[in-house]
Amino acid sequence: MKISVERTGGIAAITRVWTVEATSESAMNQWQPLVEACPWDTVPRTPGAAAREFADAQPDRFIYSIRAGGRRAALPERAVTGPWRVLVDSARAAAEQERPAGNGTGSTGG
Repeated sequence: MKISVERTGGIAAITRVWTVEATSESAMNQWQPLVEACPWDTVPRTPGAAAREFADAQPDRFIYSIRAGGRRAALPERAVTGPWRVLVDSARAAAEQERPAGNGTGSTGG
């Protein structure tokens, strides 16, 4: 399973992408519960839909586009809480741990 978190927006409008490739059984056992804990069916799937649903979102804040297998979600920074925060932070940490120095993206296998 491929897990990807893309963060766009912010004051500098810099896009960051963190990618995790859970290919082994142990990696799937680690990532599957994090993915399953997120309420995928209750949030927008695209940044445009997120912008409409969260029209009161604060300017210059991040928007997160999250993909895990065939699932997609898009959330403003303030809505990345609970299981979403755990998934985003875990993917970011895992990707940054495996990322070559100076590269803006990362991936990790298991």
